[in-house]
Amino acid sequence: MARLEVKIGNLTLKNPVLTASGTFGYGEEFSDFIDLNRLGGFIVKGTTLNHREGNPYPRMVETPSGMLNAVGLQNKGVDYFIEKIYPTIKDVDSHVIVNVSGATISDYVAVCEKLDALDKINAIEVNISCPNVKQGGMAFGTTCDGAAEVTRAVRKAFSKTLIVKLSPNVTDIVSIAKAVEAEGADSVSLINTLLGMAVDVERRRPYLSTITGGLSGPAVRPVAVRMVWQVAHAVKVPVIGLGGIMNGRDALEFMLAGATAVEVGTANFVDPAVTIKIIDYIDDYCRRHGIEDINEIIGAI
Repeated sequence: MARLEVKIGNLTLKNPVLTASGTFGYGEEFSDFIDLNRLGGFIVKGTTLNHREGNPYPRMVETPSGMLNAVGLQNKGVDYFIEKIYPTIKDVDSHVIVNVSGATISDYVAVCEKLDALDKINAIEVNISCPNVKQGGMAFGTTCDGAAEVTRAVRKAFSKTLIVKLSPNVTDIVSIAKAVEAEGADSVSLINTLLGMAVDVERRRPYLSTITGGLSGPAVRPVAVRMVWQVAHAVKVPVIGLGGIMNGRDALEFMLAGATAVEVGTANFVDPAVTIKIIDYIDDYCRRHGIEDINEIIGAI
C-alpha cells in the first residue's frame, strides 16, 4: 500500500479523506455503513453556542447535478455536543473535527473555548461562509477584514489546529485566504456552497422557504477546483478541497490542483459508503502509477 498520510496543522491524517460538515451528522449515523476508524477524519455538523432550530421547511431541493439546501445550522448547541455527543465519538480512531459557527465573534470565541478543553478534539473548522443564516456565517467571510477579525479572535481562544472554511461567494477568494492565514489559520478549506435559487414554475414561487440556499454537488466542482488551485498557489498553509466530490477521480482532481486533503459532502447522501470507496480508489491509483507517497501528487499539475 502507498503511504497515504498527510499533515494539516498539527494533525497527521492516516489518509486525505475527510467528511464535510452538515452531510455526515455526528459520524455515528454512518457507523452501520462504514468503519469510521478508516477515515482520515470526520467533521461534525455545524455547532453554535446555543440551540438553533434552523430555517423553516422546505429547506432542501434537488437541482441538476446537485442540490440546494437552506437548513440554517440546525443543532442543539455546543453544551449538548459536549455532554451527549462527544463521549460517544471521542474514542474513534480518527480525527474528530468540529465545525464552528456563530452570529457574533463572541459566539465563535465562546464555542472555541469550550472545545479547546476537550482532549480528543484536536481541530476545529471555523465556518465563516454559510449562506443560509441571517447573522454571522457568510457575513464574516466575504471581506478580508471580517474574515481576519474572526480568525484573530478564534486563534486566541483555540490552541490546536485551526481550519477556516471559505466562501466562494466573493470576488477574490485568494485575498481572503491570505487574510486568515496572516491571522493564524493552520489551514483553509474551500469551497462552501454557492448561493443559488430554484423556482417552482407551476406554483410561481421559490422552492425554498428562504428563497435562496447553498448549491452543492457535482455542478459546483469545476468552480471549486479552480478556487483551490488559485488559493494553493497563494498561501503556505495546507488547503483542504471540497465541492462536488463524488468519487476517487474527483478527489484526486482536487489534490493534483493543490489540495492536501479533501472533504466529501453531498455524495454521502447518495452512497453512505462513498468515503471508503474513495480511500480505496486513491490507494489503487497510487499503486497503478507507482506512487509511494500520496504527498507526491499534491499540486502536481
